[in-house]
Amino acid sequence: MGVLSTQPYDRRAAVSLFSRLRTARGQADPFPVYAELAARGGVSPAPWGGSLVTDYDVCDQVLRSREWLEPDARWRERQGAGTRWNASSSREMGKTLPALNPPDHTLVRRAAGGLDRSTVQRLGRAVETVTDRLLDTLVEQVHAGEADFATLVSEELPVATVGHWLGLPAADWPRLRTLTHEQVFTQELLPSATQLARSDAATAELRSYFVELVRDRRARPGEDPVSRWIRAWDAIEPDRAEADEQVYLLALFVVLAALETTSTLLTTMALRLVESPERWDLLTTCPDLVPAFVEESLRYDPPTHVISRVAARDTVLGAVEVARDEMVHLMVAAAHRDPARHPDPDRFDPLRRPAHLAFSGGIHYCLGAPLARLEAQTLLHRLVQRLPRLTLVRLPSWAPRVAFRRPLNLDVAFA
Repeated sequence: MGVLSTQPYDRRAAVSLFSRLRTARGQADPFPVYAELAARGGVSPAPWGGSLVTDYDVCDQVLRSREWLEPDARWRERQGAGTRWNASSSREMGKTLPALNPPDHTLVRRAAGGLDRSTVQRLGRAVETVTDRLLDTLVEQVHAGEADFATLVSEELPVATVGHWLGLPAADWPRLRTLTHEQVFTQELLPSATQLARSDAATAELRSYFVELVRDRRARPGEDPVSRWIRAWDAIEPDRAEADEQVYLLALFVVLAALETTSTLLTTMALRLVESPERWDLLTTCPDLVPAFVEESLRYDPPTHVISRVAARDTVLGAVEVARDEMVHLMVAAAHRDPARHPDPDRFDPLRRPAHLAFSGGIHYCLGAPLARLEAQTLLHRLVQRLPRLTLVRLPSWAPRVAFRRPLNLDVAFA
């Protein structure tokens, strides 16, 4: 199957675009590259095969449709032993909730439960306490000159929140955070062999940790989520070893999702705040705009820039024929800048109350979205309520990634 568009496809130029994304400059600001990609059409060929989607409505359609599937364990196995999809870390991720398709996804999501209002309220009190403690430390360091907001706050709040929720020892949090940052390479758009090896090693260590956690909670159950998942799976699966495997996969997924993308959201949201005195003053004057500010942060520069799906059957997407099992890469960060959806899309505007795809969509809509919003809104409220205005000392550096954004620092000082 081939491209129906009348526009000629220049593979060399497409490769050049993605080479630019992998440079330090491209990782710091990928949006000019996305604009060039979008100019090639809302759906265009990927230079390594499959398709790239930058049109917002088409991305939304794919995420909501049952005709587009996750690259699950069976799909990954079909790609062959020598591909990145059969790295041990990729095979492990292929068994977790976000990589499942119905009916497996339906069963596991039901067993996982959700974050109901009472749970979010309980976690809200813990988030407020941790946020105030972290901001106290930030203020102490800023008084000495400057401080790294990403290290002191954004990296600490998510691990403290999920650690408190799951009942994980605080002494384990730093290692879990480091392993999460290593593990995510297997979920990247084009991971290198070195990155996959690092992800494989991190995944193996995470498996050992969470298998032991499940074993401990089975021996000493409580009212924590892991204990509840054990009870839920015992009611579904008569094989105890298989039930424990499913609980392990849930715990692994929850920690990976809660730490990686939320910490990025908190840092990029704070960057939008401190790079503009007018925005700080706006939130100080109108704190009711905090939720809208968070949503615009998610639109403007989402933690996840690429979401991938595979076709359930031969189909046509935009102007491109897509064969069954072929992958499409939804360039959601580019789609968020689609002018057909958001006027003046390159302008950060906390008054626009945007639609966005930062939490995916359809049956795979992010299970942890309420918790991520809780942490972001709590932090933003506390920042503008408690602190004098902060200013950006220098532009942040970025991790060597395309799909999963991660600012490595956010150096701030008092204005």
